[in-house]
Amino acid sequence: MEEYYRLQQNLLICTLIFSGVIFFSVWLAYSLPIALNYLLGACGGVVYLRMLAKNVANLGRGQQKVGSGRLAIVVGLILVATQWQQLQVVPVFLGFLTYKAALIAYTLWTAVLPDQS
Repeated sequence: MEEYYRLQQNLLICTLIFSGVIFFSVWLAYSLPIALNYLLGACGGVVYLRMLAKNVANLGRGQQKVGSGRLAIVVGLILVATQWQQLQVVPVFLGFLTYKAALIAYTLWTAVLPDQS
């Protein structure tokens, strides 16, 4: 489990770094309101990733309960973005998907440069 917790922490750090870099890039390329929309989605993605990691850890301990509470995060973000006039759906959704980009980048990074220890 120690190796899993290390992986979980590395993925979270990678996601936070991606979110920060993309947030500032969107702020410079577009505007602060669009960047804040992205950041809202990215925060939702980080919460989703944490919930997913805890669910996987519980499955590893033998608990077979799989909840759908993570789906509420996605639905809630999209509903709020569509109903609130100041928010835009596309930046929020792309911000949410940042955790997937970080996951792919981390996987490629570890495949190209495996751990030397």
